[in-house]
Amino acid sequence: MYQIKEMYYTLQGEGARTGRPSVFCRFTGCNLWSGREKDRSTAVCNFCDTDFVGVDGPGGGKFINALELSDAIESFWPNEESNKYVVFTGGEPGLQLDKNVVDHLHLKNFEVAVETNGTLDLPLNIDWLTVSPKADSTLKIRSGNELKLVYPQENVSPNFFEDLDFEIFYLQPMDNEDKDKNTQRTIQYCLENPRWKLSLQTHKYMGIA
Repeated sequence: MYQIKEMYYTLQGEGARTGRPSVFCRFTGCNLWSGREKDRSTAVCNFCDTDFVGVDGPGGGKFINALELSDAIESFWPNEESNKYVVFTGGEPGLQLDKNVVDHLHLKNFEVAVETNGTLDLPLNIDWLTVSPKADSTLKIRSGNELKLVYPQENVSPNFFEDLDFEIFYLQPMDNEDKDKNTQRTIQYCLENPRWKLSLQTHKYMGIA
C-alpha cells in the first residue's frame, strides 16, 4: 500500500524543469523528520517547510497497489497525451517508491522524476533525479541529474558535493525568517563559484502549489 499526502496538477517551480506542467505526488513520511512540530528541534532536517503527515491533502489517500496509484496519477493529466510528467516528492519518496510504480507509469508514457534527500536507495528506472542533501545526514545517492542544496545550512558547504556525478548544481535560498538575506548570500556564492546556479521557488512567487 502506498500512502500519499497529496496529488495535484501544477507547474514545476524549481530547478531545471521550472515551468513544466507536472503531476506532483507527495508521499507521506520522511526519515529525517517526523513532520511534527514538537520534533523539529531535534530533527536531522529542521527547516522543512512541507506538510507530509497523513493522507488528508487534496488527492491524497491510500493506494492498494502500483496500478491503482498510477491510474490516480494519470487522472490528473489533461486530455493532451504528450509530454506526460510526474514528480514524486515528500516527505521522502525513497521510503515508498518502487520499480513497479515507475514501470506502470512508463506504460502510461509518463516521464518520472523524483526529488529526494539522497539517503535511501531508489529504483534505477527513474528518468530525472534531483537530490537535495541535508546537513548531518549520510548521502547514499551520489549521482543524478540535479543536485539542489538549500543554502545556507550549518555544518555543510557546497564544496562538499562538487566531486559528485551530477549534471547541474543548484543552490536554493533557505526559506525562513532570513529569506532575503539568504537569497543575497546565495546569489553572491553563485557569482563567486560559477559551477553553481541559482534555483528559486518560483511557485511561491507566483502563488501556485
